[in-house]
Formats: sequence, C-alpha cells, structure tokens
Amino acid sequence: MKLNKLLLKKKSKIKPLVCLTASNTYTAEILDDFCDIILVGDSLGMVVYGEKTTKKVSLDMMINHGRAVRKGIKKSILVIDMPKGTYEKSPSKALKNAKKIKKLTNCDALKLEGGHNISKSIKILVKNNIPVMSHIGLQPQNISNNKKFRVMGRSIKEEKKIIYDLKSVEISGSFSVVLESVTKKLANKINKISKIPVIGIGASDKCDGQILVTEDLLGLLDKSPKFAKNYENLRSKIKIAVKKYRSEVLKRSFPSKNNTFK
Repeated sequence: MKLNKLLLKKKSKIKPLVCLTASNTYTAEILDDFCDIILVGDSLGMVVYGEKTTKKVSLDMMINHGRAVRKGIKKSILVIDMPKGTYEKSPSKALKNAKKIKKLTNCDALKLEGGHNISKSIKILVKNNIPVMSHIGLQPQNISNNKKFRVMGRSIKEEKKIIYDLKSVEISGSFSVVLESVTKKLANKINKISKIPVIGIGASDKCDGQILVTEDLLGLLDKSPKFAKNYENLRSKIKIAVKKYRSEVLKRSFPSKNNTFK
C-alpha cells in the first residue's frame, strides 16, 4: 500500500478516515471493505490475552498478529503498534525492531506512543523509509493499572504538553497522529492546528478520523470505556448460540444427517 501523508490529509478534509483494530485474518477481511486504516494494536494484550494493560505485549506477539492481519488486507493501510520497551530507550533499538516488524509483516506503517520524548526514534524510522503514526494524549503503555485511565488536557500544563507533543511528532515526520482520551475542547484545538491527520479515540467528532477497538464496537467485552460505542452485542448473541448448541448436543439432535457423512 502506497502511503502518502499529503493525500491522507486531503482525503480527511473531504471525509473522515475510518480506522479499526484487528488481530486475526478473518476480522481483517471483514474490515478491509470499510476501513481506510486497520491497526494491529497492542490493545490485543487485553482483548485477546486477557491482560489488564498492554505492558506484557511482546514484539513476537505483534509480529505474529500482524502477519495474520496482513493476509486479510487488500486495500486498507496496515499499521502495527510497536509494543512497550521496543523503541523508547534508544533510536538504534527502535530502528532495529521496526525493521524486523516491517520485514516480517509487510506492514505499511508503525505506530509509536509518545511525543517529544521519542522524537529521535520517529526521525530515524522516517529517515529509513518506515512511515510512523504517532500516539499522543493518553498513552496506555505508560499505565500500570487500568483504574488510572483518565481524560487528559483538563489542566493548562497538560494542554501545553500535548500540543508540544503534537508539534514534535509533526517535525519528526509522522504522517498522522492518534489523539486519545482528551477533552473535546483540546481535541478541537489540536485538530485545527495540526498539519497532519488527527485520528481521535475519545477525542472529538471534529478529528480527521476515528478509531475504535473492534471488540468494543462489536460488544464482545464485559465493559467498554465511555468513548467506545457498542454497535452490536455479539457477546449475548454468542451466548445464545452456544446455549442452543449445548441443548442440541444433550438431546442428540446434533449432529443431524446434514452434518454427517455416508
């Protein structure tokens, strides 16, 4: 997939960018018909592996899921999260791990959480022709307890820092930025001054695009954050289907002649 930040920005002014997460091939195949960007997010640590945070997600986990998702994508831009500990400490380590992910998954871009603090890592990736999507505002990789998730930008100090982070990732060469869990007022301000597409999650409807965790959208989880919307409740539908299957097995009505061979 050819990725061009100018075309993305132009497109976002016409209609918002539609972005969702995927962690397997069949989900990617479904999303590919509707999404501009599909993200293999480290949120899979929670929605796939049952962890309380993203901290235990490894490089190999992201590569394995990234390869699976790549198989299901024909037109969408594939972005993969770099997990915690793979890029923050040094630009050289970031480049080494980024090259590994890109080589093994054939992704279009990588996503890095952080602003000014990782600007050197962003620069070296971009210099080596690895497109970077940034992630500012609330940064889940820095959260050790799921009770510490909160709205950012309510103080002047936080607002200034997030704007500073935006400018840093722009200068460093990021082609877009995810803005998570900030006040609507700050999100609107960020979107107005940003030179690159702003993709919101818990931000504002004025953003250049929106992203959600697909499991939240489908209602597969027990509890979703306020900024998520359950467009379906598959959890309850799956329970109904499994209950029906159990009943038929116990009554020996499954398998029927339609499900067996002569």
